[in-house]
Amino acid sequence: MLLYTPNNTPRLLYTIGFINKELFDEPIRLTNDRQEFVAYEGPRLNYSDEEFSLQEFFIKRTALLFEIGIQPQIIECFELNYYKVFFQTGGDLPFDIFAAIFYLLSRYEEYLPHEKDAYGRYAHTNALAFRENFLHLPLINIWLVEFKRALNEKFPDLIFHRPAFKFIPTYDIDIAYSYLHKGWKRNAGGLLRSVSRGEWTAARERLAVVAGKRKDPFDTYEWLDSLHLYCRVRAYYFFLLAGQQKEYDKNISPSHPALKDLIQYHGKGYTLGIHPSWQSGDQEELLEEEISTLELITEKKVSYSRQHYIRFELPGTYRRLLAARIEKDFSMGYGTINGFRASVASSFAWYDLGQEKESSLVLFPFCFMDANSFYEQKFTAQQALRELMTYYHTIKKVNGLMVTIWHNNFFGTDPMFAGWKDVYEVFLKEEVYWDM
Repeated sequence: MLLYTPNNTPRLLYTIGFINKELFDEPIRLTNDRQEFVAYEGPRLNYSDEEFSLQEFFIKRTALLFEIGIQPQIIECFELNYYKVFFQTGGDLPFDIFAAIFYLLSRYEEYLPHEKDAYGRYAHTNALAFRENFLHLPLINIWLVEFKRALNEKFPDLIFHRPAFKFIPTYDIDIAYSYLHKGWKRNAGGLLRSVSRGEWTAARERLAVVAGKRKDPFDTYEWLDSLHLYCRVRAYYFFLLAGQQKEYDKNISPSHPALKDLIQYHGKGYTLGIHPSWQSGDQEELLEEEISTLELITEKKVSYSRQHYIRFELPGTYRRLLAARIEKDFSMGYGTINGFRASVASSFAWYDLGQEKESSLVLFPFCFMDANSFYEQKFTAQQALRELMTYYHTIKKVNGLMVTIWHNNFFGTDPMFAGWKDVYEVFLKEEVYWDM
């Protein structure tokens, strides 16, 4: 397919590159030569201000992909085939699908002035997807399905890429063990707190685990191994390796042999990544230290990451990850609600709006995190299963990528999380297993 546009811009090239990846085996070729475009005998896509003929697919462009800099955008949503769209225009599509995709993928709105949540992050209540009630949808993938259908009607011989549904289970190891390997001071303090609150069951459990008479309630790794083996899924583990245990960084020390052994064990059969600590968001030099620690333990280069507490801001956090040689990040989602932060169920390159260029950092957005469902949305295990299934069927319908986040403690023996282990097992064995 030949695409005509009066001028190329980094924003347009980035957007077309994403569409090429999602829709075509043979990429769209761009031209600025009107005569070449009009004379071309194959499928033609006109992205300009005027239509040339009825034998082309015409999308009347809006300004966004041809602007430089960041300024507030006027976004007015309307419905097309029962789904929200914006940047209304003319042509064979009633909206500028290229500009709309770029706006959502680039997270343009996160560069504009906005309110922060309780943890200083971009609040999901600011987002267009939340305000217009499409946060629960991979809207970009849905648009592309409609775009493909419309192109196929005009060009029946056009060949499209056939994507396949993919599932990636991921785990954040924020607290590897509840009681074990934490030293006598932390265990003594925890025991005293339990006694002072009258939490006798927790106190007895701590003593039994430390004495070696009972398994640690957060030690769910063997069970996960057997589940992955049965369901034939490839899991990713992200380890928190803060040098100091304080505030939101509560894992055992990365110098402890138990944590080293746990990391080395998982490094043999899984993909590992760094889980940059909360502290690294305030002290940038800690990011390199934590990555180096993981590389020393695994004796492998660290290329994957996910921010602890989903704490990141644009563009600073992603630029730091790039400087630290991170290639793939799994933080694109909210730490307060489940859904599609970038309105997409596909991996995509991060576009640095401040520098107006596509980066080499590839983002893998997640749609579900157990902590959001439990702590923020106050769901029961059965409600969480229904939420999981909704995302699963929605993503499968568009042959997209489904990334979920779980924490090892949700699968343990803590009564607080009763039923969550069963929910996850049902989800993997009865649904995902059959797609692998």
